[in-house]
Amino acid sequence: MVYLIFLKHHYSSFRPSSYRLPPHLRPGSDRTRADWSDSSNGDRIWYGIMFDAGSTGTRVHIFRFQMENEGPPRLDHESFRAIKPGLSAYADDPQKCSVSIMELLDVAKSSVPPSMWTRTPVVLKATAGLRLLPGEKADQLLDKVRALFQESPFLSREDSVSIMDGTDEGISAWITINFLTGGLHSSDSPTVGMLDLGGGSTQITFSPRDEKTIQTSPVNDIRSFQMFNSTHTVYTHSYLGLGLMSARLAILGGVDAPPLGGSIELVSPCLPPEFSGRWEHADVVYTLRGQRAGEPVYQACLNKVQKVLYRKLTKASEAADTDFYAFSFYYDRAVDLRVIDEKKGGTIRVSDYIQAAERVCGGLLEPQRPFLCLDLVYISVLLQELGFPPHKQLRLARTINQVETSWALGATFQHLEYWRKH
Repeated sequence: MVYLIFLKHHYSSFRPSSYRLPPHLRPGSDRTRADWSDSSNGDRIWYGIMFDAGSTGTRVHIFRFQMENEGPPRLDHESFRAIKPGLSAYADDPQKCSVSIMELLDVAKSSVPPSMWTRTPVVLKATAGLRLLPGEKADQLLDKVRALFQESPFLSREDSVSIMDGTDEGISAWITINFLTGGLHSSDSPTVGMLDLGGGSTQITFSPRDEKTIQTSPVNDIRSFQMFNSTHTVYTHSYLGLGLMSARLAILGGVDAPPLGGSIELVSPCLPPEFSGRWEHADVVYTLRGQRAGEPVYQACLNKVQKVLYRKLTKASEAADTDFYAFSFYYDRAVDLRVIDEKKGGTIRVSDYIQAAERVCGGLLEPQRPFLCLDLVYISVLLQELGFPPHKQLRLARTINQVETSWALGATFQHLEYWRKH
């Protein structure tokens, strides 16, 4: 069934400029089309390869699905590999990204049976790291990856490599978490909200229960889409430039005085008073120093963070009453505080971040973690500005049923949904 659906889509959408066969299936190859109809792995087995090109690293997810007659497919297995730095680190020399991309393609080859390579799509979606690059530099990186994909044995189209819209990132992560928690398995299953704090951007997505939320929200923040034969309506907003690494730079004062090159010194009350060190961000090396403020460190840092976030966020009216999962740096800082287990995750209240920020900034500053005060103050203010009261409890999970809780699975499902319809 999957094979026939693919053929229908392939022949109805084929354009020489937008689609290239893998090298061993192009004209003149001594290989035949036998691989396309090979059902030795069963017609119900489907693989998807999703590259997540984030601001701090590139990750590959290889998913194996068992297709069901009705309802959502069943995820049999996920293979995963992450490497650093992020794709945007090669902005000035796109050729250098080849080694890391080829390494991850090799992981995909070892995870997908060779008989399935020619009918397994490979997709790369870049997030905030590339969104923040000048257009020409981002395009050169994407063109290089696109060429590598087209020379691989996997299925690749021109649009298989792209920069992901922040809203789509939020929706894809929402699909992932609700698939893994069972919220998408039937139309009457309750869903959960999603909070993601990346390096360059942050997202909030949830399904409103009150019609008033839909009516009063900005039109661009309400999205409807079909998934597994059901229509879902969500509130979703992505804040570019408010991811933790971008926020650090703004809070430290690096945005107000961008360097022309080399190094620049930044002095901040959010750093330990005796601290002196270096920090690299977006290919710029900053020299950092703490300062002795006339007021307590926590209050001085809080004022800086509040100034950076002033009028930049919209409160979500149902945030306080909806169950939310939080990911990425929300999770990492909770681990740093030993509030949750690094592998198992757990729960945390907004007030836990607030109290930890007061404690860390108020004297228990750790020289080996100079950003901890700043990060905790930022997270605590960010959550409150999004509409979460101090008593609100959030669930933190890196994996559910051994599957990573990122947007990659949701984005793969969206591609699968498209292919099934075409």
